[in-house]
Amino acid sequence: MSERKPPGVPFESWVDRQIRTAQERGDFDDLPGAGKPLPGAGAPLEEQWWIKAQIRREGLSGDALLPTPLRLRREVENLPETVADLTTEQAVRDTAGELNRRIVEHLRFPAGPQVAVAPVDVDALVERWRSRQPATGPRETPAPAAQRRDAPRKRRWFRR
Repeated sequence: MSERKPPGVPFESWVDRQIRTAQERGDFDDLPGAGKPLPGAGAPLEEQWWIKAQIRREGLSGDALLPTPLRLRREVENLPETVADLTTEQAVRDTAGELNRRIVEHLRFPAGPQVAVAPVDVDALVERWRSRQPATGPRETPAPAAQRRDAPRKRRWFRR
């Protein structure tokens, strides 16, 4: 199709000639879906049908269309169910930490509607996760964060 329309020839007749010669060559034979009705033919068009079709094709959820603060808020609401299937406390902390990182990033550079989104209390989430785990024998209770040596110390915002 590197052929260009010659000057002085009407565009419509030039296109019709291109289609006719392609049909004669058999370029349109054995195309996928040949002889089948068009999908959705005769059905009324939905608003933003093309977005809905793309979401179905890609296997995404409708949450992908939400603005960032609403998507983050929904993730915070669904976090207890998300971490319920995790097997280790560290995995729960990592999941909550990643969500908190994205929330803080959004709070630094907000985009979209102004919706209040606060970081998740990781320790409270871990306690809730622990209470829902089946007891499998004696379990050590970890020391509070202030007593752990590997935990970073919190800095005061005001130094004396």
